[in-house]
Amino acid sequence: MAKIFCIANQKGGVGKTTTTVNLAAGLAQIGQRVLVVDLDPQGNATMGSGIDKRKLEMTVYDVLLESASVAEARTRAEKSGYDVLGANRELAGAEVDLVALERREKRIKTAIAEVAADYDFILIDCPPSLSMLTLNGLCSAHGVIVPMQCEYFALEGLTDLVNTIKQIHANLNPDLQIIGLLRVMFDPRITLQQQVSDQLKAHFGNKVFDTVIPRNVRLAEAPSYGLPGVVFDPSSKGAQAFVEFAKEMVRRIETMR
Repeated sequence: MAKIFCIANQKGGVGKTTTTVNLAAGLAQIGQRVLVVDLDPQGNATMGSGIDKRKLEMTVYDVLLESASVAEARTRAEKSGYDVLGANRELAGAEVDLVALERREKRIKTAIAEVAADYDFILIDCPPSLSMLTLNGLCSAHGVIVPMQCEYFALEGLTDLVNTIKQIHANLNPDLQIIGLLRVMFDPRITLQQQVSDQLKAHFGNKVFDTVIPRNVRLAEAPSYGLPGVVFDPSSKGAQAFVEFAKEMVRRIETMR
């Protein structure tokens, strides 16, 4: 049965989508069956997996409104090696549409349950705000992977996210926990980043992943080619770090069972 993880951070621009598509591609490379669920109306995880969001006949929006199943709406990202439940601008209207519906925060959870046996990992890319879409993701997940830059303001955003996860754990999803913090866009030459990294380890201990994703131009270039960095340039430092991270994720799941 699939392990379901949200990639979430209430702060924007921290590399959530980059983490989602590259972790998915890394897991696919080491033989895992992966589904990416794009819950962000910008559809960046969809485009970054090589799928044109403008040409999708069915998206996660249809799944939320229960007019399509995940099996009907998913698309294969051939070059990347995993499946995608895509998103486009339509999804921006979901916030309003969901307000009046029953079980509005559990709709993705119900839909994913039908295909969970098809996958080893389901990764949910959440928008950078605590919206009804993010709530759907967090209610579906076994855990949260938090990508974060080692900067001062990132620590403040992390406090907010931890509080949100505690509330959802208490009221809506008792399975939810923080799986780990992933240090991204890391530059060891910057003293502040090293200090924040040390603070994270001191405070969160083994919740901080061992793998560190370096600041890497090839990872930044990859989305413009519609590919995860792991597929676009497998030899780059960033790509290699994400494959290492995928292996660490699999090991961590083994210890959770």
